[in-house]
Amino acid sequence: MIEQGDAPVNDRTLKELTLDDLPDGEVTVRVNYSSLNYKDALATQGQRGIVKRLPHIPGIDAAGKVQTSDSPLFTAGDSVIVSGYDLGQGHWGGWSELIRVPAKWVVPLPSGLTLRDAMVLGTAGFTAAQCVHALQRNEVLPDMGEIVVTGATGGVGSLSVQLLAKLGYTVVAVTGKATEHQRLLEMGAARVIGREELVDNSSRPLLSASWGGGVDTVGGQLLNSLLRQTKYGGCVAACGLVAGAELNMTVYPFLLRGVGLAGVASADCPMPRRLEIWRLLSNEWRLEVPATWTREVDLQNLNREVDRMLAGESLGRVIVKL
Repeated sequence: MIEQGDAPVNDRTLKELTLDDLPDGEVTVRVNYSSLNYKDALATQGQRGIVKRLPHIPGIDAAGKVQTSDSPLFTAGDSVIVSGYDLGQGHWGGWSELIRVPAKWVVPLPSGLTLRDAMVLGTAGFTAAQCVHALQRNEVLPDMGEIVVTGATGGVGSLSVQLLAKLGYTVVAVTGKATEHQRLLEMGAARVIGREELVDNSSRPLLSASWGGGVDTVGGQLLNSLLRQTKYGGCVAACGLVAGAELNMTVYPFLLRGVGLAGVASADCPMPRRLEIWRLLSNEWRLEVPATWTREVDLQNLNREVDRMLAGESLGRVIVKL
């Protein structure tokens, strides 16, 4: 639980609550697994725009079994996923043995996934799949050329690399962590480059057309440079802003090369598309994430992983076992 501490630091402590303390909702879920995402790390700081009030329980992902349900859609014992919507933001989240949520947020666990599998993917895998889906909707196919993935050692980035490679794309992974090049190659990247090889700080409206498209997880000047380097008819799916929320550029890539910029917003993804994405991830797009790319922690050891993520030192996926 995140509670108000001495500014600017909040207190992060374990608390024992009662069922009556939980927020309203039709479905109570006993959580088996959650995960750690960058949005969760920011929530521990009481970040405005994520946390609406304190005290707060983070965790934008949860997978477990229904304990009680007032909705005819679910019965006790059903295996389910809850991710996105307001979970872990305005509504207490998945870092808790029990959560209570609206029935309209709950997704039945697809038959091809275990509860742990679902959280190895979590919002990161769901977002990666949405990014790939966006490229396909914009007719960016493998024959368009190399596809860039920025922030490739993070959760969304690494899963995007793996999924794109599985679907036959030639992936160029971008990372500032030189020690992780070999691991990204093993996950499917055709080659790995440093950020400095992609970033162009000039004011030129267009740069050499080099990429068929991209998945950008960081924003800022990387996204700016990637858009100016994308080939005619290409598209970039953007889902992150850790490197900055500003996009200072001209419209020339869009008007002269027909480049598309597809924003990806996982939290409010409509349920029909949400169900389809999870179906794909459990079947045709199923990923076997390397065990070396995941770490499993309990609540007692979660603070350490939060600090690593806030310091930019986190790699792969962190699974929270309840």
